[in-house]
Formats: sequence, structure tokens, C-alpha cells
Amino acid sequence: MDTKVGFIGLGIMGVPMSRNLLKAGFDLSVWNRTASKMDELEKEGARTGRSAAVVAEWSDVTITMLTDSDAVESVMTHDFNSVIAGAREGSVVIDMSTISPSVTRSIAEKLSEKGVHVLDAPVSGSLPGATSGTLSIMVGGDAEVFERCLPVFRAMGRVITHCGGSGMGQVTKLANQIIGMGNLAAMCEGIVFASRAGGSPDSLLKAFGAGAANSWMVENLGRKVFDGDFAPGFMVDLAQKDLRLVQEAAAELDVPLVTTPLVSQMFRAVQRAGNGREGIQAYVKAIETLAGIQARAN
Repeated sequence: MDTKVGFIGLGIMGVPMSRNLLKAGFDLSVWNRTASKMDELEKEGARTGRSAAVVAEWSDVTITMLTDSDAVESVMTHDFNSVIAGAREGSVVIDMSTISPSVTRSIAEKLSEKGVHVLDAPVSGSLPGATSGTLSIMVGGDAEVFERCLPVFRAMGRVITHCGGSGMGQVTKLANQIIGMGNLAAMCEGIVFASRAGGSPDSLLKAFGAGAANSWMVENLGRKVFDGDFAPGFMVDLAQKDLRLVQEAAAELDVPLVTTPLVSQMFRAVQRAGNGREGIQAYVKAIETLAGIQARAN
């Protein structure tokens, strides 16, 4: 493809997302603070830059996929090595991280002063979706710029939704986390409850999957809970970061939340037990501790 794409941030999600852009035929440049993480993609055909500014200068569309608001602000706008120093007028910057909606709008304003278009496009689907190119992508920003970038999004996602103006991608993602993490919490409670009474994993998952309890969490993480598989597709620490963003945004909007603070406190217990870098399915460990039983195999 003629469009030159830059990708900044090669973590758990960034590497497979970059790989899918390469598979789709895009001319891809990458940069990561830990330079060794670029090696694998360079072997597969990506060009490596010495800074975020250089990658942005090379690119028609520059994507960032970073851990939090501070990291995105730093890489986007802080110094001569940042995206704003290299991005060309008329180019597009897409932040696919999950960060504060207000920080998103602030970054967009700064880049727009240079004539750079900005979309916020956080994702849902965790590592499996990033690997298979089936992420749900929630996009905020100008509708015409969104349409222009659809071929790039389609290389990484299956459902791409324009959610409104700047920051609305982030708002939609945070609402998604309210629902998703609440669902995870309910699934873990249900598993521990039924296991305490003698329910078998196979029968429970079959029943959950066939009824109103079915969900992405049940289908993708239910078996992992029973198998004691806590490898991270999406880490507890990152889920907790997202829930903090939810609560901060809710305070700005003066919206009361009931479930989310409770789920956040349970994740904090998981973190305090030393399991913050495990997958979010480790939430079950906090429920098991309260119940005094172990629902999983290991």
C-alpha cells in the first residue's frame, strides 16, 4: 500500500498490531523506547527509526500504542524527539492507547496547531484480537479523517466504530471497561460460587455459554480460570489503570458509579498479593481468598 504508517509502542499489543499492518502490505516504520523490541519486526520488513519524531516524519499515519496518559503525552509532545516535532502538516496521528479523554483532547489541540490531524482509537479484544486482527476499535475525531484511515484500521480490527468528536473514542473505551470488568467480576463470583457447591468446569462453562450469562469473558477467560492459566492477554495492572481513568472521568462528568469502584478495590487486592502482571482472570484469586476455596486446577 502507498500509505506510509509509523507505529510507536511495541508492547504486548503493539507487536501483533504492527505485524498485521505489515501483512496488509503497508510500508511500516516502528520505534520503541527499548530498542531491542524493534528487532523482530525489522527482520519481517519494518523500518526502524531512532526516535518517535523520525518515525512521524517518515509517516502519513503515525500510530501510538502506549501504557498511560503520561507516556502518550511524553511521546507526543514533550521534546524535539517527540511526534509533534516530526509530524508533517496534513498527516494523521492515531493514538490507540487507553488514556484520559481530557488528555486526549489536549494533545489533539497541540497537534492541530501544526496542521496535524488526530484520532483517538482505543481498542478492545486483548492479545487474541491483536494477534488475529479482529480488535474492536473505537474512534474519536473528524469523520472525514476517520474515513481516510479506514484501510489502516481494517488491517488491525474487525469492528471499527466512529464514536464522535475528539475524545469520544476514549469515552467509549472507558464505558466498555466499566461493562467488561464488571462482567469479569460477576463471572469469577459465579465460578467460585458454583465450584464450592461441586460444579464441574465443563458443565458450568457449557451452561454459561448457552444462556444469558454468556459473554466475551466467559468464552475467552472462563476456561483459563478453571485451568489456572493466568498468562496476560490484558494485565491486571493495566485494567486497574483503566478503572482509575474511568473514576477520574466520572468525577469530571459528575456521574456516580457503584460497581466500578468495588471492582477496582478487588483488583487492588490482586495487585497487593503480587499478581498485578498476570491476566485479568487473576481476579478470581481475590474471590477465592474471600471464600476460602480454590475453584481452579492450579
